[in-house]
Amino acid sequence: MKKIVVIGGGTGNFTVLSGLKNHNLDLTAVVSMADDGGSTGILRDELGVLPPGDVRQCLVALSNSSVVMRSLMNYRFDSTELGGHSVGNLLISALQKVTGSFERAIEEAGKILSIQGRVLPVTTHEVRLKMILKSKKILEGEKEVYLSTEIDQGYDSIFLEPYAKANPHAIDAILNADLIIMGPGGLHTSLIPNLLVEGVADAIATTKSKKLYISNLMNRKGQTTGYKVSDYYNEITKFIGKDVFDWILVNDQKPSPNLIDRYRAEGELTENDMYDKRIILAPLLGNIEAKDKNDFLLKRNLIRHNSSQVTKEIMKIVSRF
Repeated sequence: MKKIVVIGGGTGNFTVLSGLKNHNLDLTAVVSMADDGGSTGILRDELGVLPPGDVRQCLVALSNSSVVMRSLMNYRFDSTELGGHSVGNLLISALQKVTGSFERAIEEAGKILSIQGRVLPVTTHEVRLKMILKSKKILEGEKEVYLSTEIDQGYDSIFLEPYAKANPHAIDAILNADLIIMGPGGLHTSLIPNLLVEGVADAIATTKSKKLYISNLMNRKGQTTGYKVSDYYNEITKFIGKDVFDWILVNDQKPSPNLIDRYRAEGELTENDMYDKRIILAPLLGNIEAKDKNDFLLKRNLIRHNSSQVTKEIMKIVSRF
């Protein structure tokens, strides 16, 4: 059974994991701990727990439980003092308090959801993402980084505070994987934060595992304005410290002009400008106009990776080794 490690956070991990769980694979999700927005941010501040949001998405993606149970984990209260909180975030936070361990909380939640695979926090230290822009403005936390419209003007540094060491279980998974997958996901908020944890970049650079990078579909205006595939790739490579990827998966399917226009205020499509032998071009959108009633986390996003299409290409790669 091939060991696959998916590194990232948010909906990118969900897309990859929810398709791969249907195959005979040993799956591990290594998840960023920099999230501090919305329900997650409130729970971090008020309860002193590690961020549950991205972990919840991975647990739901890997779950073999009923549709009702998966829907329950993502259900958000829309009124009263619980407004904005999801049941899953509350459950994971409560389990951390009960067990005294965030990793144990994830394990217990995984049992409840009958997950296929493991979900590991990249670090068990409490960290905050910070960025210093060229203008010398300091962005405090992932939420401010995510909402910024000035990052494309340049930044001097991005870092975690305090300096964090990697979860040894995450490092072990990386070193022993057959295939490591990074992306898709927010460049500055989901991918790079994992590489800022001490030991993670070195493990990715030194392991003999095969490595796949999945490029983003869309640029985020004010952050990655005008980015091409090479810009994303070079930024990831910079933080790893060397060019390590064996394959780069890039979408070549075009949405309708009408749909692109609807997204123009948020950003534009990422263009491919890389043509070396590692590039895999494939239609990764699927039927982007269709609504999937079981698509819990991505239903608001029309231009997005289709889990089945991405999985199809990943399994082609897995069959090579």
